[in-house]
Amino acid sequence: MIGKLSGRIDYRGADHVLIDVRGVGYIVHVSDRTLASLPARGEVAALYTELLVREDLLQLFGFPTLLEKEWHRLLMTVQGVGAKAAMAILGVLGAEGAARAIALGDARAIQAAPGIGPKIAQRVVLELKSKAPAVMAMGGAMLSEPTVDDVIEPMTPVPPRQSGPKPGQMQNRAAFTADALSALVNLGYGQGDAASAVAQAAGEAPEADTTTLIRQALKLLQPRG
Repeated sequence: MIGKLSGRIDYRGADHVLIDVRGVGYIVHVSDRTLASLPARGEVAALYTELLVREDLLQLFGFPTLLEKEWHRLLMTVQGVGAKAAMAILGVLGAEGAARAIALGDARAIQAAPGIGPKIAQRVVLELKSKAPAVMAMGGAMLSEPTVDDVIEPMTPVPPRQSGPKPGQMQNRAAFTADALSALVNLGYGQGDAASAVAQAAGEAPEADTTTLIRQALKLLQPRG
């Protein structure tokens, strides 16, 4: 699973950024609050990330702290609150504000997030009031921001090779297969079945990225009637 990204910002969109991690670009969806805190294009940034896997969709969501990442997960456990709705709540309140609103039963504060109606806001407060203290208790240890100094390095030229994949391509392939395997295991598939499916998908499509590998592996893992 992709848990953190550190790299240079290539592009800033309305609700996402493109982060270049040693030549590989990742689109990371972020809240308004996080977007405002990120540096300008071309500068270095680091985010904790959560990979959302759906049958026809893969999305990365980015967070400035592990605490906010945990709150995003918790908010999504509420019926009717998807990944984007959870990001909207965090974009308005932040992790600490969301915790305070839930602890006080302040549904109006939750409702201030775009797209969150009164019923959903009330449901968030009621369903999370008993769960919130556990995440709040972890707050002090999870407020640190991800560092970038140890992962952003000058790119060194790679000598050309006459045949075979380049070292960078081999590293990318390994990363793609590892991320795909991690995503499938997190979806509940057994380690052996998931590894076999990813290996077969990678063999059939050597140039496939993580998204393609997951989709192909999911097709191989589907029960055959």
